[in-house]
Amino acid sequence: MDKILDTSGDFCLLFVCTGNTCRSPMAAAIARRAAAARGWTGFKVLSAGVAATDGEPASAGAVRAAKANGLGLREHQATLLRPELAEWADIILVMSPAHVMRVAELGAGDRAALLGAYASEGDGTSLRGAVPDPIGGSDEEYLETFAFLENLIERALARMEAAVIK
Repeated sequence: MDKILDTSGDFCLLFVCTGNTCRSPMAAAIARRAAAARGWTGFKVLSAGVAATDGEPASAGAVRAAKANGLGLREHQATLLRPELAEWADIILVMSPAHVMRVAELGAGDRAALLGAYASEGDGTSLRGAVPDPIGGSDEEYLETFAFLENLIERALARMEAAVIK
């Protein structure tokens, strides 16, 4: 894990949800694609869960939603949020208020924000709530969550662009 956590001056973004099998893996895949489309280099994205079981695959619904949107999650393995991973990140974007509290308990609360709040900061929108968890839901719910995440991540990356492009 040390090699993964070697920032080498890069900008590091961490997405956090509960089990790291639905929302945060989809968010990470979306962010990687969006960063590549922007031509960002030195931009690292990982995901973790506050109650993840290390090594679990992405949920079948998340895999299908990602595939329907041109992304792959078949190689994803869940990762439990640990202090060293929280320390690694420049920004930690989470899916619910409970996740913010867990990140704060690990000492990285100053770099954590609810994804909806971070994405809508200063633009007058009201996306401040939690990202609904599609776990166990229909494929339609996963696709809706994917689309919601995609919108939030586009807004979040636009906001953090000044920090990434130095």
